[in-house]
Amino acid sequence: MRLLFTAMALAAATIAAPLLAQENPARTLFTNVHVFDGTNEARIENANVLVEGNLIKTVSTDAISAEGATVIDGAGRTLMPGLSDCHWHILQSNIVNTDLLTKDFQYITLAMALGAERVLMNGVTTVRDMGGPVFGLKQMIDEGRMPGPRIFPSGAFISQTSGHADFRFPNVVARAEGRELIDPEILGYTSIADGVDAVRRRARENLMKGASQLKVMAGGGVATFSDPLDVAQYSVDELKAAVEEASNWNTYITVHAYTAKAVQHALSAGIRSIEHGQMMDEETAQMIKEADAWVCMQPFLKDQDAIPLEPGSFSAQKYELLLAGVDQAYGFAKQYDLKVGFGTDTQNNPAAIDRQTAQIPKLTNWYTPFEALRMATSGNQELFRMSGPRHPYQEGPLGVIAEGAYADILLVDGNPLENINLLDDPRANFDIIMKDGVIYKNALE
Repeated sequence: MRLLFTAMALAAATIAAPLLAQENPARTLFTNVHVFDGTNEARIENANVLVEGNLIKTVSTDAISAEGATVIDGAGRTLMPGLSDCHWHILQSNIVNTDLLTKDFQYITLAMALGAERVLMNGVTTVRDMGGPVFGLKQMIDEGRMPGPRIFPSGAFISQTSGHADFRFPNVVARAEGRELIDPEILGYTSIADGVDAVRRRARENLMKGASQLKVMAGGGVATFSDPLDVAQYSVDELKAAVEEASNWNTYITVHAYTAKAVQHALSAGIRSIEHGQMMDEETAQMIKEADAWVCMQPFLKDQDAIPLEPGSFSAQKYELLLAGVDQAYGFAKQYDLKVGFGTDTQNNPAAIDRQTAQIPKLTNWYTPFEALRMATSGNQELFRMSGPRHPYQEGPLGVIAEGAYADILLVDGNPLENINLLDDPRANFDIIMKDGVIYKNALE
């Protein structure tokens, strides 16, 4: 909590003198570091990196002259890009489902704010939020008024009646069009839309609020208590309507879909970004490849990070089916060289936030450490660029250490390319966390 208010105070001081900051941008010089640039497996050995303002100015193996810069001797540590998560829920990760449905908006908002700081302290400097009311939080973070990651917001889920984001209890009778909004809709967490016109309206509302992409539920899921896992959701015409609305705004739709049926259904509507896909078959993997689509998968395993569910419950039964497909899905993804993003989908378990980066080493069940690290840095950023002009961060590239890139930087005590398990404990192993040129953690002082 002290870190939260300290960072807010520092940000306020910065905002108070914007002209001075523009004329004399802060400069930080990292010396004696080995650079993993996010794209190449070989590190740049014995390098120096100069940050000016919020961008990387110079990367060189020669000495850099930077009068007045704050100098940080890396002492042989690895300097690398900040990590990213292509499937994060700032809302769901910070609150259990019962609280989400019963607590007031102030409680929920504060939980999200505190959780955003924890994400940044994981070394995760960018997230793509896959559903929820994050627009105000994103603005506060981007203005430097509170610590947190960069956010690519989707806005409210778009779900059909009985879909994966219809959070009404089964004993609540469905009401006709013109019905009152349910609490999660008022919160901006979900939106229930049936029919082409309703889907268009909900898509436009999210875009109006500032969504960088849209999230549509196209298949059954685990967390909800009414929709089976095997179903496809929305008609092709409804999905095409969402695709068209996103295309009109020069961005894209991503859909929740686990099964081969749901993924193929989405692809037939022109969807080019799939969330999950862990129950795909080989035919579906081939179709994804042919469509040049992305899959943001999560390395769900039956381990300490498994979603906490009541044993024997409907959700627990669905989760078991999902877990059974994970290994095969990643195998197909590797076999067909699919464009795969790294995400975690942490939810309903606030304690699991601190395990966010510990999911990256699990990718080595199918990928090399370099491939896993690239996926969580420059790879995810390729996916994020599908937002086109709706991309909220246009000054430079993300996820790389390169001249002109955003200064989102980690200084790691060790070499994660050789020991990727360093990511299991970012609080012990990430000595410096910088985002947008601002140092939020410095364990070397």
